[in-house]
Formats: sequence, C-alpha cells, structure tokens
Amino acid sequence: MKIRYKNREAFVFKLWQREISNEKMSEKENRILEQWKIHAEKDLDQGHMKESKERVLLALEPYFAQPVQGSRYPGFTIYKIAAVILLMITLGSIFTYHTFFKPDIYVATSGNRKVHLADGSVITLLPGARLTVEKSFPSETRLVDLKGDAVFSVAKSKTHPFVVRAEGFSTKVLGTVFKISQSGTNKEVDLYEGKVAVSSTGVPVSYLKPNQTWTNFGLARTAAVISFTMEKKSGKKRSALLSLSFSDVALKEVAEVLQKNYSIKILYPKETAEKKITADFTGGSADENIEALAFILDLEVQKENQTYILKK
Repeated sequence: MKIRYKNREAFVFKLWQREISNEKMSEKENRILEQWKIHAEKDLDQGHMKESKERVLLALEPYFAQPVQGSRYPGFTIYKIAAVILLMITLGSIFTYHTFFKPDIYVATSGNRKVHLADGSVITLLPGARLTVEKSFPSETRLVDLKGDAVFSVAKSKTHPFVVRAEGFSTKVLGTVFKISQSGTNKEVDLYEGKVAVSSTGVPVSYLKPNQTWTNFGLARTAAVISFTMEKKSGKKRSALLSLSFSDVALKEVAEVLQKNYSIKILYPKETAEKKITADFTGGSADENIEALAFILDLEVQKENQTYILKK
C-alpha cells in the first residue's frame, strides 16, 4: 500500500495527532501510520534514534501520569506530548538527513546519462551504471563511487585529487579523461588524456599515460598495463604488455594470462597448477618472463617453437 497525498508529512502528522488524543482510528489509518513509521526510520541511525527517544522520555518521566491543565483533550498527558516530540524528532531527522547528508545517486537506466558535478567535472554513465556523490562533494578529495561503466572528464585541480572508488579498485586523478569498465570480475581503466593512478588490493599502484589501459584480466590480486598504438600503414591497433603483477595467484591462472598476451603455449606439471605465484613481470619479453616464472617454480624451461615446457 502506497501513501498518496499532496503533503504526506502533514497528513501523517494529522493522523498522529488524532491517535495521541484518543480519537478513534480506522484500521486503514492505523496501517498508514505503521507504514509511515517504517518508511521514516529506515534510513536513520537506530542507535542515535534510540538515544534521542530515551533522553526525551527520561526528562518527562516524573510527569507521565499528570494530565495537562486546560487541555482540550482530557486524556492528553505529558506522556502523549512526549510522543509528539518524538514524532517531531523523527521527521526533523528525516528532513535533515535528506537535505544535508543523504548522498546524491545517479543511475543510467536505458541509455547514457550525463552528470555535471559541482567542480565542473562531467561523467557519462553508460547503461546500467550507478554513481554516488556525497553531499560534501567537492571537498579536499573529490570522492565518488561507481558501479558499472562510465566515462569521466575531470575538472583539473592540482590540490584536490579526484578519486573514483569502483568495485574492488580505485582510480585517482588530478584532471583528465578516462573510462572505467566493470563486467563481472573484469575491471578496466582506459586513459585518453592526462595521467591516472590505479590501485587494487594486493598489487602495486599502476600509473597510466594516454592510450594505455589498466586491467585485472578478471582475476583478483592481478594488475596489468597495456599500451596501444596505431600502425601508420595498416591503420591497425597494436597492443604491448608493459607490466604485469600477480599476488598469490594460482599458476594455472598466471599461465593463462601469459599465453593469451604473448600468443604462446605453456606446459607445466599438473601438480603445480594450484601453486600460488607472486611476481612482477615488467617490460620483459615472453622468453624473459617465462624464465622468471620457471625460476619461481624451481623448474627448467624447454622451448619448442611457441611452446614453453616447464619441467623438473
């Protein structure tokens, strides 16, 4: 059941006023009051609400049984005045929260949605994305939370970094244009202008330059930076793996990433498939990185064309 009223707060207050004055209430009116109570208090801090109510009731305790002199309602006691005060505390807390504290939430439902922030930054939310901005924005650190995919054009500021907290990683900039993509466990940051720093649990911070992408290849505690260039003659886009970090990742997953990025095949003993690998492969060739992997595993490397065989 939904409450439909031009001024719902005033309507509910009227019902509450009737309730505490012992006027007869219909079953429907009682249901409306109960629904409003649930709606009103759901976003409030329960500890704070309990403490506020206890203080009001404690102060009025000596007068609970005393009727109010001259009241138009004979049964209108100080206790019932306390109930009104509690109602005002609840409503006041709601209005204060929604006006000054509740974050602004922007959602792109079917198509793209542009969001203009107070600092001049413009965010384009792609379908399904959700952006949360605190009422304190912009502050010393311009912080926003993102679920889904979005393109950011961040207003420049040398003293106030802009931080996007995504799902499992964050991107920090001072002013630039970049895109964050999140699909399941796959996370990516594509940089178009400026510089960004991307941090994720367990792996070193990655610093991107234009035409570079940070990705985790869909694996936790994994980070890579890939550079993209255009071939002048063919016009094709070429990619190069600049850095690759793993922290406590199973060998079978490490091998899969290396195979995909270097177009090679890696064979290893079955009993080592679940062995956890922690390594930084930075700027090396396939030969150098496979040699480094073999060293970590205490194995020998034999190469046959594009196949690397790791053996004891």
